[in-house]
Amino acid sequence: MGEPQAAAESTEPRQGSVGEVFSAFLKLGFTSFGGPIAHLGYFRDELVLRRGWLSEAAYADLVALCQFLPGPASSQAGFALGYMRAGPMGAAAAWAAFTLPSALALFFFATFSQSLQNPLGEGFLHGLKIVAVIVVAQAVCGMARTLCPDRTRAAIGLLALVIITSVGGGLAQIAAIACGGALGWWLCHDPARSQSRAIRLGVPLGAGLFALVLFIVLLAALPMLAMPGNQPLALIDTFYRAGALVFGGGHVVLPLLEAGTVGTGLITEGAFLSGYGAAQAVPGPLFTFASYLGTAISGPTGAGLALLAIFTPGFLLLVGVAPFWDRLSGHPQARAAMAGTNAAVVGILAGALYDPLWTAAILEPADFALAATGFVLITLFRAPPWSIVLLCAAAGGALSLV
Repeated sequence: MGEPQAAAESTEPRQGSVGEVFSAFLKLGFTSFGGPIAHLGYFRDELVLRRGWLSEAAYADLVALCQFLPGPASSQAGFALGYMRAGPMGAAAAWAAFTLPSALALFFFATFSQSLQNPLGEGFLHGLKIVAVIVVAQAVCGMARTLCPDRTRAAIGLLALVIITSVGGGLAQIAAIACGGALGWWLCHDPARSQSRAIRLGVPLGAGLFALVLFIVLLAALPMLAMPGNQPLALIDTFYRAGALVFGGGHVVLPLLEAGTVGTGLITEGAFLSGYGAAQAVPGPLFTFASYLGTAISGPTGAGLALLAIFTPGFLLLVGVAPFWDRLSGHPQARAAMAGTNAAVVGILAGALYDPLWTAAILEPADFALAATGFVLITLFRAPPWSIVLLCAAAGGALSLV
């Protein structure tokens, strides 16, 4: 089936070029529907399974780190993968390529105020939700085989699933990973795993400390600098704080953005909800909703400022934490804890497969049949993800006309 083996000899990815990174993430930027958990599934399929940039275990380590930090987990993972593959320019290329397709689509939507809400359009959107179910189901199955191969780690994954489904929200994700890490530290001691190399992001300590200081300075200084009447700085402050304080993925940022835009009179509630609906119909990170809001508030300049401001804190935190992660993660006890957190990540993915993906997409027998067809095609026949996107979007549109 082409799945990578559980015990990869090296977790260091091969060196690549900026162009290679940009090309890979541009493809993902056009095809990654379904939110942050689905995006991580797309990354795994394209970069771990197809391109072999890093091992399954190394990728799970990276996902666990990004789940711990505030900000958009999938974009942070993409940023880190680009950095590991081609250095700082690779990180910038990964972010730009993954972000620009949806950011530009939402910019044009805000500019021309064209609402495409009609039965056919809603059918296409529903088909894309089914794509997300298929991709995440594939990721859960593949990662469970690799990261939960024994009873102990399977039990940790199940516990994480119970926490996620019974509590929900971003804090539940953090609690599930923390429990997984503690149980792994206690129970998952394996000499072979302890001697394996952990993933290393390779960020210099000085750069990490600078990023942490800059993150804190901006978080503290922007509210004081954003004086009444200074709209650009007020806009940057609003979106920077939203990106800095959010745990649990893109959807959790919406209350913060609504308070900072609708609550302050910068945009109407109707316009806010219209843009949110459009954001569901485009691939890529939901944080690009900032492009729509910035455009509606202050035109193209506002779009650029809002987009940069909402992503910056998550990237600063990732760069700031990376050197300490590199030093800690190679310790045998830390490797045991990471085995537990990786098992917890599988449980989190399984929980997200049910809610919000399955509950939002599988509404009738035809939806289940389409999801099952796509799952068989992508797992057994190794159909590329873009073909599943086309199939499900077309089928969703056709079913909407019946």
